Amino acid sequence: MFGRKKKILLPPADDSDHGSAQPRLAPRSPSEAIKPAMAPPPPPKLRRRRRGMLSLFSGLLTLFVALAIAGIFGFSMLQHEVTAKGPLQSDKVVVIPRNTGTGEIAQILKQEGVVEQPLLFQAYAYMNRQRGQLKAGEFQFKAGTSVEDAIDTLIQGKAILHAVTVPEGLTSEQIIGRLYEHEILTGDVTETPREGSLLPDTYKFERGTTRQQIISTMQTAQRQAIEQIWQRRSAELPIKSPQELVILASIVEKETGRADERTRVAGVFINRLMKRMKLQSDPTIVYGLVGGKGTLGRGILRSEIEAATPYNTYVVEGLPPGPIANPGRAALEAVANPSRTKDLYFVADGSGGHAFAESYDQHQRNVARWRQIEKSRPAPEADEVDRVVPDGASTTTPAGAANALPATGARPTGPMGRGFDASEGTNRDPLKNKTFDLNNPKNVPSTLRQP
Repeated sequence: MFGRKKKILLPPADDSDHGSAQPRLAPRSPSEAIKPAMAPPPPPKLRRRRRGMLSLFSGLLTLFVALAIAGIFGFSMLQHEVTAKGPLQSDKVVVIPRNTGTGEIAQILKQEGVVEQPLLFQAYAYMNRQRGQLKAGEFQFKAGTSVEDAIDTLIQGKAILHAVTVPEGLTSEQIIGRLYEHEILTGDVTETPREGSLLPDTYKFERGTTRQQIISTMQTAQRQAIEQIWQRRSAELPIKSPQELVILASIVEKETGRADERTRVAGVFINRLMKRMKLQSDPTIVYGLVGGKGTLGRGILRSEIEAATPYNTYVVEGLPPGPIANPGRAALEAVANPSRTKDLYFVADGSGGHAFAESYDQHQRNVARWRQIEKSRPAPEADEVDRVVPDGASTTTPAGAANALPATGARPTGPMGRGFDASEGTNRDPLKNKTFDLNNPKNVPSTLRQP
């Protein structure tokens, strides 16, 4: 038995090891057999998907917060810059041409000293584009205007408005002449508008407006005014159409410029039409002789009163074929609703107004008073117009005018006979003198009143 090696019996192999990827190896020695087997390494841990989504969300949230903080800070800085006082030292008018882009506008404002940073102006204008586009025109920027104020001014279109005043009683040709005298208006008038188709008034406009646009505006205003006034007219008028309303209103407009007389003067002509009497209005003679020029520039000759022209209401019955001027709204209203009187005549009374009469005898007494006033006045100036003088006589002789008064008619003519435009075209032309209001008798200049 001695000298022989013991056999070591190994336990039978466990069935559970069958098919194992790593079969257990037999130990080399008994000491290795009694040692415990080394535990297998733990399986690798799998990252959970949920933790990855949370990390992504957390990163995005951090980025968003950082951007928000940066945005708030940037907006605060931008707001401070655009509301800060600008470099402009005093109020200034700047013209922005039409079809000008935002960048060009920024450069214009930079050159004019309104803003210092054109890029800041462009950026803020872009941010405010939902409020509207920057407008062209003529704008006034106050001293220290900020970028925000400048953009508000251009978006809201607070452009400077200019005005052109067209007095009542001018012909269309005269109105065009006044528009050409206005230095702000531009462009040409394509054609002379039909007489009586323009509404005299004060019209406001922006720089860059054309003269033709003003004409179109006046025509639209006249159509609207006539439509409204025609609907409110008296039912007893011997006027058959809106055109006839304009014709008679133009005569009334040329006969008197006093607001308190318009309806009564209109009543005289309405009464004459009702009685089939000739209107016998001197302004119609002048228009028949010179047309759109509007003024004769000298006295009316006796032969011209008797000349048979379509506009001579001393010869033709009823209304002339068309208006002799462009009447204002007040004259149109006066004809549509005249005074209810029996007046058939009127003559100048020496105060810038007229004396009215129902009978010819009363009218003759008024004429006699006017002759006395006229004789007491200084000799008329050489450029007085629209006085009746005999053929061949001097148009500056007061006796000639006094002795040549028509025997009949609405009133005799004379230097004061027409109140409104007796001196039209002269150095005393009320239409050229803008220091008084013809509608207020207290403001009529002394040269148009009895001395």
